[in-house]
Amino acid sequence: MKYLQKKGGKEIKMQAVIYSNGSQECERMISLLKSLGDDFHEYVLGVDFDDKAFEAEFGTNATYPQVSIGYHHIGSMKEALQYMNEQGMFV
Repeated sequence: MKYLQKKGGKEIKMQAVIYSNGSQECERMISLLKSLGDDFHEYVLGVDFDDKAFEAEFGTNATYPQVSIGYHHIGSMKEALQYMNEQGMFV
């Protein structure tokens, strides 16, 4: 299952992206995304990007994980959970 967003009466399928440093919070978000359909891509610190690139993309105060859905950057785990709840992804 891909994440769906309704736009103009149409459902648009989107992929989630997670930027991970391997922390427990990142693992929890990965588990949640897998349970929602396993349609996501994980970028891993030290493999796909470094700290400098992470800070340049998300800012010096950003925490792991960072989540995007479609072309929309959602933010931290807390912000992602709030967004997903508001979008009805937990039904």
